[in-house]
Amino acid sequence: MDTKKLLGDEAAKYVEDNMIVGLGSGTTVNHLVRALGERIKEGLQIKAVSSSEKTCKLAKEVGIPLIDINMVEQIDLTIDGANEIERNTLFAIKGGGGSLLYEKIMTLHSKEVIWIVDEEKIVHQLGKFRLPVEVIPYGCHKLFRMFFEKQYKPVLRKNKDGLFVTDSGHWIIDLHLEKIDHPKKLADWLKSLTGVVEHGLFLQCVDRVLVGNNDQIKVFEK
Repeated sequence: MDTKKLLGDEAAKYVEDNMIVGLGSGTTVNHLVRALGERIKEGLQIKAVSSSEKTCKLAKEVGIPLIDINMVEQIDLTIDGANEIERNTLFAIKGGGGSLLYEKIMTLHSKEVIWIVDEEKIVHQLGKFRLPVEVIPYGCHKLFRMFFEKQYKPVLRKNKDGLFVTDSGHWIIDLHLEKIDHPKKLADWLKSLTGVVEHGLFLQCVDRVLVGNNDQIKVFEK
């Protein structure tokens, strides 16, 4: 079985009746969404909030009832992917798909958080994957220059249509750091910069990680 489908199917088992579920984004989460759609056909009663327009579209297609996050006091369970997870700390880099802001909002307002990833996403130290920094367009080149002077190798994210624009209308500067020695210090510094909306460091915010390797799943808990 495809590892991503295996992870999506397994993660769907953690969802219980009457839950408010946070749906992340990415290809592995797409399998989760489809698995929840099948469970709903079998009688599962849930409502969901989503971190991206793409996930919203798929959730609607498979029959998952969606609600506005502003109408929810607290999310029972958020299930999402990640781009890199540090094995010892379960710190992560997220936002490769550009939904880091909405994903972090969902995460911070969830009783429980599960990440589902392939084994290759588990690393000894964060940093090989680019670190996304979501910024407002106005004055972002000042931030870009600052990152460049710190030798963070910034790149303004683009797609086939030109500059990449997040669902909330912001731009993303990707930092190519190679390794992150002090993630908490870096996270605090990035958050302090005027013009930075959010960054892709997710620290101390996950309860359980499902790690897939071929037809096996390991579970890491904080």
